[in-house]
Amino acid sequence: MRRSRFLVLTTIIAVFALLLAACSNSSNVTPNPANEINDGEDVVANESAEVATVEITDVHGTVTVPVNPQNVVALDNRTFETLSDWGIELAAVPKGVMTADSPYVDDESVLDIGNHREPNLEILAAAEPELVIIGQRFAEYYDDIKALVPNAAVIDLNFDVSETASRPGDNLINGLINSTLTLGKIFDKTEEAEQLVTEFEKAIENAKSAYNGSDTVMSVIVSGGNIGFSAPGSGRVWGPMYDIFGWVPALRVDSATSDHQGDEVSVEAIAQSNPDWIFVLDRDAAVSSTSDAVPAQDVIDNSPALQNTTAVLKGQLIYAPADTYTNESIQTYLELFENIANTLSK
Repeated sequence: MRRSRFLVLTTIIAVFALLLAACSNSSNVTPNPANEINDGEDVVANESAEVATVEITDVHGTVTVPVNPQNVVALDNRTFETLSDWGIELAAVPKGVMTADSPYVDDESVLDIGNHREPNLEILAAAEPELVIIGQRFAEYYDDIKALVPNAAVIDLNFDVSETASRPGDNLINGLINSTLTLGKIFDKTEEAEQLVTEFEKAIENAKSAYNGSDTVMSVIVSGGNIGFSAPGSGRVWGPMYDIFGWVPALRVDSATSDHQGDEVSVEAIAQSNPDWIFVLDRDAAVSSTSDAVPAQDVIDNSPALQNTTAVLKGQLIYAPADTYTNESIQTYLELFENIANTLSK
């Protein structure tokens, strides 16, 4: 009888001890909602999510950037449409040099840094950004911005297609591709970036194939009712394309520049070159302060000197997208290249 009671008591004590041990161990285990075996993977995932970064290369070298950063400031006109299409929220932008229909311009929660001539960099600092994207018009402020926001990742996606560039065509293509892929890495949009690049490269090949290799091309910039010359190689927007597509220039001039209104060449000189094609950039169409400006097509149509050129007589004119001057994104060039390919192939 005593032996039986002793065995029962021993069993109860053993079970109680096991219960205590189980409770003690459960308090030290990371919760696993899926009831799966936890080999430390949850802990590693949490740690990596907190410090997720990616190394990118900009014009200054290698920069470590947080993935999906908060409080992003973007200053590069070549990036706004891409970021908008991907649904990226921005803390501050230079609204004065952006297209009026950009969602960032209408959003009052997005701070306005102003234009590149007199930017309010104090507003940029007040945004306390994790990432600042510099490029093109704001490239000269790189050192100032780094000093203002020392804890932020600052990347400069600028690339040179000016009159000083040795290969403006390659620089334009590679610059747009690299910038797009870089943004894809930073904002976890790699697939979207790669798809965009694929479409862009296809448009380039189609535009190359559509050109017959002999027609002469004249590229111009219409601004303030005046027609400026966008020179092969150096001219704003159009210049690098002579290199990319092998266009035959209708006219060459000495000391050509990348002036935003084009070089001063008389309309008579343009007419005398008798181009087979005229490619037009309407600068005023993209600048909100000149909403009353005469459309570029009207300026071309009402220029007596141009009416007897082959391009006008045959209706062989191509106009860049209206917002090109302030939106030189990969999407803008994709649209332009597709238009060139479709028009030249007719």
